[in-house]
Amino acid sequence: MKLQGQIVDIENKRIYKGEITLKNGKIQSIKEKQHDVNHYILPGFVDAHIHIESSMLVPSEFAKLAVTHGTVATVSDPHEIANVLGVEGVEFMIKNGKKVPFKFNFGAPSCVPATNFESAGAVIDSDAIKTLLENPDIKYLAEMMNYPGVLFDDEEVMKKLAWAKHYNKPIDGHAPGLRGDDISKYISAGISTDHECFTYEEAFEKLQKGMKVLIREGSAAKNFEALINLLPEHFENMMFCSDDKHPDDLIVDHINKLCARAVAKGIDVFKVLQVACVNPVKHYNLDVGLLKEGDDADFIVVEDLKDFKTLQTYINGELVFDEGESMIKQVSFKNLNNFNCNKKQVSDFRFESSALRLRSEQVKIRVIEALEGQLVTNEIFSNALISEGNLVSNIEEDILKMTVVNRYNDDKPAIAFIKNFGLKVGAIASSVGHDSHNIIAVGVNDESICKAVNLLIKNKGGICTVSNTEEKIVPLPVAGIMSDKDGETVGKQYAELDAMAKQLGSKLNAPYMTLSFMALLVIPSLKLSDKGLFNGDTFEFVDLVC
Repeated sequence: MKLQGQIVDIENKRIYKGEITLKNGKIQSIKEKQHDVNHYILPGFVDAHIHIESSMLVPSEFAKLAVTHGTVATVSDPHEIANVLGVEGVEFMIKNGKKVPFKFNFGAPSCVPATNFESAGAVIDSDAIKTLLENPDIKYLAEMMNYPGVLFDDEEVMKKLAWAKHYNKPIDGHAPGLRGDDISKYISAGISTDHECFTYEEAFEKLQKGMKVLIREGSAAKNFEALINLLPEHFENMMFCSDDKHPDDLIVDHINKLCARAVAKGIDVFKVLQVACVNPVKHYNLDVGLLKEGDDADFIVVEDLKDFKTLQTYINGELVFDEGESMIKQVSFKNLNNFNCNKKQVSDFRFESSALRLRSEQVKIRVIEALEGQLVTNEIFSNALISEGNLVSNIEEDILKMTVVNRYNDDKPAIAFIKNFGLKVGAIASSVGHDSHNIIAVGVNDESICKAVNLLIKNKGGICTVSNTEEKIVPLPVAGIMSDKDGETVGKQYAELDAMAKQLGSKLNAPYMTLSFMALLVIPSLKLSDKGLFNGDTFEFVDLVC
């Protein structure tokens, strides 16, 4: 098989008219040849860090959408399903991904559970990490979120890092805001990347100290604008990633969009493409072709080097996307889940005490301040609104009640308050609650919160919106975090749910994605686990009432 086009040689920084010959899934030859074909042929895009589960799609369905944007491979941390199902969940992701022509590169989840301050569905200890890393399908040790464990030489953390070094596999980092001597020690432990930088200065320091920095632009966390000006000088040590991308967003674009945005800023196209295509392959030692003779035939055909509109995608020489149609077909699989809690009562969501009834002065509470486009939050303080001894939502001030409900056991729901969700009516809830994936909900009153939580319990997972008259849900029967439906269907259902949440008053760009991170304790400052309100700066529980 032969293809003609403008060959984009990233390594040598040249573009020339040429012809590619394919044989047995490999590139047999690339030769300069005059022709009238004007489209461009270049290596496929690689998402350098993503949790496939956050698309709410199983790997095979994720691939079906990703190839339409020229993505041929991902570096995928199956941390989410591992927190629900342990090693069995990781094996499910690998097995399902192998059923389609796409290059998933899974890591060994290093932090299951992410912390000891929450209830997860499974534990992956250092012995299990060793077993996973022995598997050739596991390419790296996934993000070490327990950075306090690294800084204080926690024995179990050190064993996990040691096994990665033993098997000569890269170690991914996760160190939001870590600077100075702390980040130096974190890097010296062998941790080579970070995708959590949210300021230029932080990323610059980490690059100077030898880390690879990933520019993240997902559905919730958006750091492209903060970090992109580092790319021209540091392109050899940077990559693009999504981290988390919801299905409606994946239908629209992927890494191709980041390339287009970078080129629009006047950044050299070869530097942009090295970040998007080459660096992940070399850093993680991926079996992904880079458009060289003898390589796997993993490449894409794009209309131009401005918008990067994908015309065709090839993986191992197989045409997987052509003329607007994904060639990847739906595959069958068996659903796995871990959902063991019973329905709740409205009274379960009251936060009351005799002290609240007796105190006549104003009561102050800690409030989580959610920030648009960020996973970090602020800790702020507000006067509490009290009704019959119960702390309740203050709709006027946009300080709403929030809960995290343990889905693995029947325990009392944890209660907190959160600002910037904007709901005026009803509640929203999700069983996608990083990292342990307990149920998380925000609402205007206890009745709405209870209704939303019970809708998820009834369906054993999903995301939902409830109002006074209506309820909508996207069921997620695979581990309570993924759908068993096709990507187009899930994307449409999610878009309808997102629109309903905004009709109820939410001003957030991605309210469900933002909600899913409000229980992520390893991202400062204030978060809520099923065990209580947690300060991510001091790594300790704090009281709701000051």
